[in-house]
Amino acid sequence: MTQTTRKAANLSLDQQLVADARELKINISRAAEDGITRAIKAERERLWLLENAEAIEQANAYVEKHGLPFGKYRQF
Repeated sequence: MTQTTRKAANLSLDQQLVADARELKINISRAAEDGITRAIKAERERLWLLENAEAIEQANAYVEKHGLPFGKYRQF
């Protein structure tokens, strides 16, 4: 695992959520970091799809009209 520089941050979290996490011995900082990482990934994917929507649409239209390139060689 690579070592990363950590930055302290203040978060306001639901009281019950914190209590449940502590009861289950969940590392709140790591869980928050994992959640933020997933949120960043999802947002980057959403933005990429928006930015590339026209190219994706054109590629899909090509395949609809002409079929998959080298499709006759597919074994599935």
